[in-house]
Amino acid sequence: MNDDQIKREADDAKLIDDAFQHLIDTYMASRHRKKVDVITKAFNFARQAHKGVRRLSGEPYILHPIAVAQIACEEVGLGSTSICAALLHDVVEDTDYTTEDIENIFGAKVAQIVDGLTKISGGIFGDKASAQAENFKKLLLTMSEDIRVILIKICDRLHNMRTLQSQPANKQYKIAGETLYIYAPLANRLGLNKIKTELENLSFCYEHPEQYAAIQKKLESTQASRHILFDSFTAPIEKAMKEMGIKYVIKERVKSPYSIWHKMQTKHVTFDEIYDILAVRIIFTPQNREDEINECFKIYVAISKIYQSHPDRLRDWINHPKANGYQALHVTLMSKQGRWIEVQIRSDKMDEVAEQGFAAHWKYKEDGNIEMSEDDGELNDWLHTIKEILDDPQPNAMDFLDAIKLNLFASEIFVFTPKGEIKTMPAGCTALDFAFSIHTFLGSHCIGAKVNHKLVPLSHKLQSGDQVEILTSKSQHVQPSWINFASTAKAKAKIEAILRRDSRETQKRGEETLCAFLEKNDIQYTNTTADQLAAIHNIPKRESFLQALGERTILLGDSDLNVLKGKKAKSQKSKGWRKYVPFIKSDKDKNNEQQQMSLFVVPEKFNRKKPIFITDDNIGQYKFMHCCHPIPGDDILGFIDTKKQIEIHKRSCPVAAKLKTSFGNHILDAKWDMHRKLYFDATIHIEGIDRIGLLNEVTRIISEQMNINMHKVVLSCEEGIFKGTLEVRIHDKDDVKAIIESLKKVDNLQKVTQIM
Repeated sequence: MNDDQIKREADDAKLIDDAFQHLIDTYMASRHRKKVDVITKAFNFARQAHKGVRRLSGEPYILHPIAVAQIACEEVGLGSTSICAALLHDVVEDTDYTTEDIENIFGAKVAQIVDGLTKISGGIFGDKASAQAENFKKLLLTMSEDIRVILIKICDRLHNMRTLQSQPANKQYKIAGETLYIYAPLANRLGLNKIKTELENLSFCYEHPEQYAAIQKKLESTQASRHILFDSFTAPIEKAMKEMGIKYVIKERVKSPYSIWHKMQTKHVTFDEIYDILAVRIIFTPQNREDEINECFKIYVAISKIYQSHPDRLRDWINHPKANGYQALHVTLMSKQGRWIEVQIRSDKMDEVAEQGFAAHWKYKEDGNIEMSEDDGELNDWLHTIKEILDDPQPNAMDFLDAIKLNLFASEIFVFTPKGEIKTMPAGCTALDFAFSIHTFLGSHCIGAKVNHKLVPLSHKLQSGDQVEILTSKSQHVQPSWINFASTAKAKAKIEAILRRDSRETQKRGEETLCAFLEKNDIQYTNTTADQLAAIHNIPKRESFLQALGERTILLGDSDLNVLKGKKAKSQKSKGWRKYVPFIKSDKDKNNEQQQMSLFVVPEKFNRKKPIFITDDNIGQYKFMHCCHPIPGDDILGFIDTKKQIEIHKRSCPVAAKLKTSFGNHILDAKWDMHRKLYFDATIHIEGIDRIGLLNEVTRIISEQMNINMHKVVLSCEEGIFKGTLEVRIHDKDDVKAIIESLKKVDNLQKVTQIM
């Protein structure tokens, strides 16, 4: 060993010791029972196991488990069992030790959590099921036994996101996409608000670095004006609070960059049009705990004497806490500057629960022993629903992810049963969802509902405060159309399971019909014959063909026999008149074939870490997807599909979000290298107040001043307000921005946005 190596090892050892000492100090300052020996034992074990291994960033690997344990202890408030599990979470996966070894040394509880955290290596599930989605499934299975698994997993993900800069870009998109799709909603569902916000912002920063920087810059430049507004708004409130003799703190809450960007995307507004960037938080310490709810309302009464409150915007999360345990009173007040400002009133305990979620509940249980107790009923209900979804095997890993995601709802409504019991349901749910939430039998036999004593169809959307009675009939069966308006994961999963069972029975009937028909004509039944017949009837899948036979929507006859017996003459006829439709089609087919030929196919030894560059010459080799319609200038990524061809998506595309989550290893970094030679389509939406000559002005700006070709204009006007879309041919995103900026200067044009 030379001197440099010895010095490096000594530096590393100091770094590791300091990090561990910091962890112990944090733990000693917490309210948990002090079990330092077992934590030190876990640390020494992990240090030995990961000896000599480094992370991509070059630091010793053991620093990662320490950092995860630090987050678990400091930011989530977990105790010694979780800290040990966090320190050991990569030992089973990355070294030769097994779960049994850990159980022998640290006991069954730690081993069970570590096992839940050990990722599944790919290859067990074949190519169809995504290994990532399956990992997630395993995580949830263990989680329904011990919630600490998911809490440590979220800490692990947070540390990975904080150190993501050392990863190649394709890995960054995969991890950031997965974080936004699964981990941020999970953190939110468990009430870890601070962690959720950080995860969202970090994902946003890696997926859309330029937009992130732009929003940060805007926030900094408007900071002074926000401070002035905050000070002038809160001064009279502070005076009133002092007079009431309440111990309080007033904080300003600024919307996170990700929430601002998300609102800009979904509502098609600019940064300056977002009015709820600033909110005010009043956090008070009640004189006695029993009285905290009354004090919230006392403060509300006092401040609504100072400012006018918005009648429809009072949110009482105190008497009806959110599913993640969140409690507060939200009111929206009109400031003297003519701006609505939201004020959130909560006690110190409510504030801790809001920031730290369920972990804060445990903080108030002195013994530090985190056993799930009865008052965490909300969480138990949620875990129970997840168990139910896991019990119904979903054929497709993606559907499974969607089903879980549906359940991570943040906004909910309160619905009453006929007997006056209160049920929490996700916002936007229907009467059918309500029926399934009570019992599967009720759901599968319901024919309608009475909401507030009025008869409504099953697709009726429920509002908060509705009283719902479900009407059933023995003869009713689950209808395929139900899947379109069921919105909760439980209802969707149950309906799909029942429909799958029914369709298997129908397919069986179809198969029996087919076998009888073939037997009668002395033909042997094979899968090939079934496929052949399906092709004659223009049905792509054999299962769908058997289903149609079972439902008797297809009847077999002589024409089918002729084809099977090889009489080709008639088989042409089954195409019917379509065959004789204009001959232009044949040329088009040839062109299509040529185009198909020229698509780039990913070779075996392809470096997925390097970005692919899309140029004017090779753009035809990639598939541009219609789900998000990417144009030069958009943030994009590549996805290797099943045919080994590359699809191009926007990074913010919802389809891409699913792909990142479930087929992360197929993601590539893609960059534009275009030289403004080719044209692309873009659609711009305009709205405003009608006047003579307005359209003329719009077209003049686009065609004459900017020299851009328009190839479709649709406008409609009602009662003096017009709406319309313009389809233009542009080179890249900068052209679209320039058009929007120019159009915004036109008088009476109120809104200009790009839709595609």
